[in-house]
Amino acid sequence: MKKFLAIILIIISNNLVAQKITIHCGQLIDVKAGQVLKEMTIEVDGNKIINISKGYLAAGNSKLINLKNKTVMPGLIDSHVHLESETNPNRYMETFTYNPADYAFQSVVFAERTLMIGFTTVRDLGGSGVNISLRNAINKKLIKGPRIVTAGKSIATTGGHADPTNGYRRDLMGDPGAAAGVINGDNEARHAVRQRYKEGSDLIKITASGGVLSVAKSGENPQFTENEIRAIVETAKDYGFKVAAHCHGAEAMKRAVRAGVHSIEHGTLMDEEVMKLMKEHGTYYVPTITAGKAVADSAKKPGYYPDLVTPKALAIGPKIQNTFARAYKEGVKIAFGTDAGVYAHGKNWLEFVYMHEVGMPAMETIQSATVSAADLLGVTDIVGSIEKGKLADIIAVDGDPIKEIQAMGRVRFVMKDGVVYKNE
Repeated sequence: MKKFLAIILIIISNNLVAQKITIHCGQLIDVKAGQVLKEMTIEVDGNKIINISKGYLAAGNSKLINLKNKTVMPGLIDSHVHLESETNPNRYMETFTYNPADYAFQSVVFAERTLMIGFTTVRDLGGSGVNISLRNAINKKLIKGPRIVTAGKSIATTGGHADPTNGYRRDLMGDPGAAAGVINGDNEARHAVRQRYKEGSDLIKITASGGVLSVAKSGENPQFTENEIRAIVETAKDYGFKVAAHCHGAEAMKRAVRAGVHSIEHGTLMDEEVMKLMKEHGTYYVPTITAGKAVADSAKKPGYYPDLVTPKALAIGPKIQNTFARAYKEGVKIAFGTDAGVYAHGKNWLEFVYMHEVGMPAMETIQSATVSAADLLGVTDIVGSIEKGKLADIIAVDGDPIKEIQAMGRVRFVMKDGVVYKNE
């Protein structure tokens, strides 16, 4: 019995602890140069990449992983996910029936699913705060999941898209206040940022316009004054935070970009003036086409969403892909993001297909989920490309995604931080 347990412990150790590894790559995507390299070797020691060489080097004393019939690339980054929850027709009742532990347990499943499809880093843009504990548990290697950069709880205005009491009956609505991320005025805006810092968030997310899935009438109206957004951005800078802004309406985007946010999420009704401002300010666009298509599809199912939500989903969801096409053509900076959770976790790779469908070359779609997303998240020094000295976040797919973008849905190998989590 003792011998059996010792063998099991060795197996677990070998699977979950970083070690010295040599990887033979049939094709290696150099995302910085935008090139596909043939017959390459990557050497990993612990959690770091220590060498990249032409040809197949001998493994020596290290473990050899043969990916000669695969296309290898950096671990992918999804810049917009919600790991605490997942769409379903009972989603709105969960607010009243779920405890924090319920969200926590299901988030573990969603996190592992996300990692196993090749996303080794994600930016979680809003939940209850369970997402902070999820990040911590993954960092401690208690559970499997991607590296998480999290906003904790999103910041809204009263009745705004991330006001958690929208749609409640009057005696339950109350006034959540800045501590719960619901603000009015500059002082409360600063309070809410500081509260996110106190709770352990990594960045700030604001809902600068109305949203599709909130139980409120408008999906596009501006919901912050420009001064409120500016107060958030200024305070966030003091605490080392970047700011992401959920926006569907053009006026909300203009206020957010002028106030200095780092990214616009969704951007559905973006006009030429917004695009010009974004290019002037260097603001990233995170399109979330997959979510747009998913909510439009779900809205066609009777009773799936509340009555206030359905018309917004049908009107706004289908427009995001064409908005992305225009923004890309105009030269707006693009970072990959899908709004996972609004659709079923594990389908994040579809965003590559949708981006490619309307004109973005396959290589650029991959760059949007590696070097560009790493730049937006502020982590280019550790991830986003396969380079000597960076963390060993490496994945491999069947086929050649440059020739067939659907290959991005066939991830067969996943390494994060030097640990192999999947090797088929």
